[in-house]
Amino acid sequence: MDRLSIAFITPEAVPFAKTGGLADISGVLPSILSKLGQDVRVLLPLYRQIREQFGQELERQAEFTVKVGDKSFRGDLLFLQQRKKNKDAEFYFIEQDEFFDRDGLYGEPSTGLDFPDNAERFIFFCRAAVQCLEKNGWKTDIIHLNDWQTALVAPFVRVDLSDNSPLRKSKVVFTIHNLAYQGQFDAKEYDKLGLPESYFAATGPFEFWGKVNFMKAALHFSDHITTVSPTYAREIISSSEYGMGLEGVLAARANCLSGILNGVDYKIWSPKVDKLIPFRYFPANLSGKKKNKLELVRKAGFPIRVDSPLFGMISRLDNQKGLDLIMEIFDRMMSLDIQFILLGTGDAKYMQFFRQKQQEYPDKFKAYLEFDNQMAHLIEAGADIFLMPSRYEPSGLNQMYSLKYGTVPLVRKTGGLADSVEDFDPDKKTGTGLVFEKYDADLLLATVMRGVGLYSRKKLWYKLMKAGMSQDFSWEKAATRYQALYRQLVDENGFGNAGKFV
Repeated sequence: MDRLSIAFITPEAVPFAKTGGLADISGVLPSILSKLGQDVRVLLPLYRQIREQFGQELERQAEFTVKVGDKSFRGDLLFLQQRKKNKDAEFYFIEQDEFFDRDGLYGEPSTGLDFPDNAERFIFFCRAAVQCLEKNGWKTDIIHLNDWQTALVAPFVRVDLSDNSPLRKSKVVFTIHNLAYQGQFDAKEYDKLGLPESYFAATGPFEFWGKVNFMKAALHFSDHITTVSPTYAREIISSSEYGMGLEGVLAARANCLSGILNGVDYKIWSPKVDKLIPFRYFPANLSGKKKNKLELVRKAGFPIRVDSPLFGMISRLDNQKGLDLIMEIFDRMMSLDIQFILLGTGDAKYMQFFRQKQQEYPDKFKAYLEFDNQMAHLIEAGADIFLMPSRYEPSGLNQMYSLKYGTVPLVRKTGGLADSVEDFDPDKKTGTGLVFEKYDADLLLATVMRGVGLYSRKKLWYKLMKAGMSQDFSWEKAATRYQALYRQLVDENGFGNAGKFV
């Protein structure tokens, strides 16, 4: 089987830059594809934090000039030498200090507000990526794009390049990691793209209720669209609740849409090897989990209640994550014999609410309103039940981490949560978690109470824990599915199945 050449273009990737799960995927998937025998190059912006941490390992490869509107910007392509030595995926960075030498990736960390020039920043990045692929002689079978920040690569490849360009034969895959973030900008930004005016006409690939929508264009011009779980792929064509206004565009391309559930890097997220937890453990010996729970309870300043279930939640604090349901039932939850630890940052209204509740229930509720990776690992290892009552969840990772750590996930049946957690049936003794379907506060409370009841039935509880710990959501599985998709696209004749616009 021929080796595939894959350009994986992303706005973030661990260990270089991260705001969310996209970075985890972009750091792991290319490396596993490389180990499977593919030739993978990853391309992302050179943010300030990357230069500060990895600057000495970067090698300058090429210079280029990119037009954004009527302005020209010079940039450089840099290569990370370390990865080549490890025979891993190769990582490249596009340097342009005016756009990327900032504290934040997409906005000011101090205010949480987006940078006002984000359209220009990622027009530049996408044009630079196409130029680097074309001018550096990289044979590219697959161009894999991720989220709105890379979306413009698809129209630039399909519209701007001559028919003689080798990139015109590349197959473009676009992955939606979260449809809520589409890259919508004021209509005046369209002129900076350098594309025909007709593409911004009504019903054109870019027009979206009078605004420019980068993601909509990628959905139109890509050969194949993926998202990060099979259920989410079905949900986003089913209604505006999930499709966020693009459900019609997605439905029109349903034959080119598929869902591949994200994976877990078990070299990092497994209680058997986790370097960030004080006590390691595995299914045959769960004593370490009990010790981690005691450590977490002590850190939170709670009284030790061995027979009370400890709930954990690690989340971005916004409307997507079901926090309005938790607010509605919070006092009723606290009347139960439970303790609850939350870790996360986000919307001010949620942070204010949880600060207040921490004062009201000091022996039962603790809110760490920050991002702390070590605390995240300790919550996964020490909690008994993990809360994820999401309104929608494209994939989710924490429920899969929780399963491996024997921390029973309590989830709403949506997106990747539906694809990774099976409701526990105490009669049949089957299932891996606690699941409710309708987005309803009373149903969430009933499921919490069901979990509290099950926790007191120790034999059943250990069976449920161990069923979760036996699940395999490794990235190797997901990577083989991506590899099969790439192979199928490359084996098709012609220039691909990208949408046409006349």
